[in-house]
Amino acid sequence: MSEIVAQLIDRCRSAGLRRTKALEELIVTLLESSRPMTLSELAASPRLRDQCDKATVFRLLQRLAEKGVVRRLGLHERAAYFTLLVPGRHQDYLICTECGSIEAVKAPCPVHELEEEIREKTGFRNLYHELEFFGTCPACV
Repeated sequence: MSEIVAQLIDRCRSAGLRRTKALEELIVTLLESSRPMTLSELAASPRLRDQCDKATVFRLLQRLAEKGVVRRLGLHERAAYFTLLVPGRHQDYLICTECGSIEAVKAPCPVHELEEEIREKTGFRNLYHELEFFGTCPACV
């Protein structure tokens, strides 16, 4: 995992972000999480709660999202969830429009072949996609 952390830190530095302990801990926390996390969850996490305040975590998340290191998920009127965009790893999500819960889609991504075709036909480089499905979860039905 430390190799992935180093690669992500290098991406951050290349994007103009300073390497700080808070940045490193935020990346490790998101990487270790089995699911996307909210700002509150991140700020209260063991790695970050003694390292920085919630406002600092928020600013870091905003910068990381702007630089394409973190993906913001969720409905705009509800709490946002954040997850790392790690090269070579891809995850699609189900988002409940009632309660705002988010879970990973446990099925192969149907868009990968289309993405490759688009890359070949257009010549785009670093092409990627983000796929979110919205609906009502079983708990809210």
